[in-house]
Amino acid sequence: MKTLAAVVESVKQPFQLEHIELPEPGDDEVLVRIVGVGLCHTDLASKDGLIDAPFPNVFGHEGAGIVEKVGSRVSKVAPGDHVVLAPAFDGTCPHCLSGEPMYCDQFFALNFQADPHGPHAEREHGGRARLGYFGQSSFAHYTLVNQRSTIKVRKDVPLKLLGPLGCGIQTGAGTVMNGIRPKAGSTMAVIGMGPVGLAAIMAAQVCGCATLIAIDQVEARLDTARELGATHVINTRQAGNLGEAIRAIAPRGVDAIVDAAGVNALIGAAIGGLAILGHVALVAVPSAAGKPLELPWLTFLLAGQSVQGYIEGNAISEVFIPQLIDLYLQGRFPFDRLISFYPFHDIEQAVADQHAGKIIKAVLEMEA
Repeated sequence: MKTLAAVVESVKQPFQLEHIELPEPGDDEVLVRIVGVGLCHTDLASKDGLIDAPFPNVFGHEGAGIVEKVGSRVSKVAPGDHVVLAPAFDGTCPHCLSGEPMYCDQFFALNFQADPHGPHAEREHGGRARLGYFGQSSFAHYTLVNQRSTIKVRKDVPLKLLGPLGCGIQTGAGTVMNGIRPKAGSTMAVIGMGPVGLAAIMAAQVCGCATLIAIDQVEARLDTARELGATHVINTRQAGNLGEAIRAIAPRGVDAIVDAAGVNALIGAAIGGLAILGHVALVAVPSAAGKPLELPWLTFLLAGQSVQGYIEGNAISEVFIPQLIDLYLQGRFPFDRLISFYPFHDIEQAVADQHAGKIIKAVLEMEA
């Protein structure tokens, strides 16, 4: 079928709206009409060549929509269902079979389209564009996904809100709830008050953290963090030594640090505020390529501290995303506070505003 999509011709080129022809759904595939799709840092990193992806390409991986048509072997969803789309996984490797789909053996190959013979769409002016970015290529009015990537959700929530739950919001919240699992009354610092970091702040409040420190250099984002549950904030432009600033709030150090900024210098400095047996959770792609994170290994050894990376918040999306929606409806996880809506045709303006820090999270709303 023909659909409008945002195609990127080559590295660092703009999004170009054009009609493409989608193939018919395969036996295990689902045709989804996209209602809203989040604009994620990872989309832009692939667009700019910082993370490998083929071109021309239809990016987009925080889609939410309505099932229109299903393949002959699809049993998970049916036409009319509301769905959030999540990353691709093969469902057969040892990690998938043991309940860790975000660590699928084929996660990178599937989500960043390593197979040159993967799905394509025909373009209206000739040539083809790659499909299947993060299993969905949801910068389009319609998209095709494997049924494994569809998460059926309740229908009493505005569907256009829900796309970012499939990646950014899931990553921040899941890192706290599924990964760190803080005890009630514990202490935590979160670096970077973008959508991932703010989701971590909200999740830490749900978990009962008593001291919750938000760290950023933009005062407006720190204000938002306060409103969403941070008990203290640190502006890195004013803080001096970050480790000392953390210990001025939590003298014994914090039990956990979540890095949602990817600035190695900040992570290294913040570790000075980490408590004995403390844990560092890395979720952001480092912004300083080629500059490894330097850790005080002897101190880490003697203090029993640890560092771990987290993909998609260690979530089983089919379980976790409905849980986040329930928390939202209870007023305990107000992720809608992070979102600004743009018409799909204003995608380049959304990119510019998000990059400039004018908004926290752009969601592209599909025109009827």
